[in-house]
Amino acid sequence: MAFSQLLIAGVALAVRFEEGQQVRVVEKEVSRLVPMRISVPTAGDTASKPKPREKPALPPIPEPERMAALQIADPRSERLVTEARKARIAGDMGLAIVKLEEALGESPNEPTVLFELGMVHEQMGVYDEASRYYEQVFQLGISGAGDLYQLAAEKLRDGFEQATDMLGKIALGRVRIFNDAKAAGGQRVVLTVPVQKAPGEEIEAAEIEVEVTFFNKSSKGEIVQLEDSSWAAPQWVSLPFDWAGGEESLRMNYQIPERDEQTSHLFGELSYYGQVVTLKYKGEVLDVQAWPRDLAARIGQVAPTGNAGGDFPEFLDQDILPPNFDPDFPLLNPLPKE
Repeated sequence: MAFSQLLIAGVALAVRFEEGQQVRVVEKEVSRLVPMRISVPTAGDTASKPKPREKPALPPIPEPERMAALQIADPRSERLVTEARKARIAGDMGLAIVKLEEALGESPNEPTVLFELGMVHEQMGVYDEASRYYEQVFQLGISGAGDLYQLAAEKLRDGFEQATDMLGKIALGRVRIFNDAKAAGGQRVVLTVPVQKAPGEEIEAAEIEVEVTFFNKSSKGEIVQLEDSSWAAPQWVSLPFDWAGGEESLRMNYQIPERDEQTSHLFGELSYYGQVVTLKYKGEVLDVQAWPRDLAARIGQVAPTGNAGGDFPEFLDQDILPPNFDPDFPLLNPLPKE
C-alpha cells in the first residue's frame, strides 16, 4: 500500500513538472505612429493613376542638382565633391561640409566646391554663409566659374525662399468626412482634404506634402494609432494641379478590415476614431488639423500659428453626398453620363 501511494505521488509530481515546462505565449498589441505621407506626383508619374488598396509610396529622394561648370582638375577633389553631394541629398549636412572643406583645401577657389558649399548652407537655412560662397563664385567671373557664374548671380539676385514664407499663402481647407460603418469588409471612411492657395501665389506642387495619421478606438475603450498603412489608399483628385477655384483635393479611402473571432476576443473590435492632417511645404509644417482636437497632443503636432485644431470637419451622410459620387470607388473621378 505504501509503495502504491509513493508511485501515485511520483506520477502527480511528474505531470505537474511537465505542465510547468510548457511555453505560454502572451500576445500584446503595441501601437506605433504610422503617418501616411502623400506628395504631389510629377507629370507623367504613374502614381497619378488610381490604384485601389495600394500602399502609398513615400516621396522620392530628389536627384542632385546638375552642375554645369568647369570640370574639376583635381581627381581627389572631384571625388570629395561627389561624396558631399550624396551626403547632402541623404540629409547629412555635417558630412557634406567636412567633405567640401577638405576639397576646398585641395583646390582653393574651385567654383564647383564653392557653389556646393553655398547649396549646403542654403539647405541648412544659414543664408548669410550661403551668400558668402555664392559671392565668391560670382567674383570668379564667367571665365573662372563657367555656367556657375550665372547660377550664382541668380541666387544673389533672387535671394532665398523659405518654406515659412508660405504661411498664410497655402493652407488646409475644411476636411470632409464620409463614414460608412456598415461597408462590406469592414468600416470605411473617405476623407477629402482640400489644400487651398491664395490668389496670385506661385506654388511648387512637388514641394507640397500632406501627412494623415489615423487613430482607431477599440471596443475596450483604448485609442490606438494606425499600424497597417495598407488600410489607407490616397489619391489626388486631379492632376496636374491647376488650382481651379483656389484649391486642390486629396482623397483618402480608409478601411478597417474585420477581425476574426479570436483576435476580437483578445484585443476587441476596432472602429474609426479620427485623424491628424498635416500640411508641409519644403519639409516645413504650415498647417495642422486634428479631429477630435485632442489627437494633436498625442503626436505633439501643432500648426505654426498655434491653432492645432483648425476648422471643424464636415461630416457627410449618404443622402447628401456629391452627385455621381460612388463610395465604392471613391478614388476615381465620376464617369460622364452619356
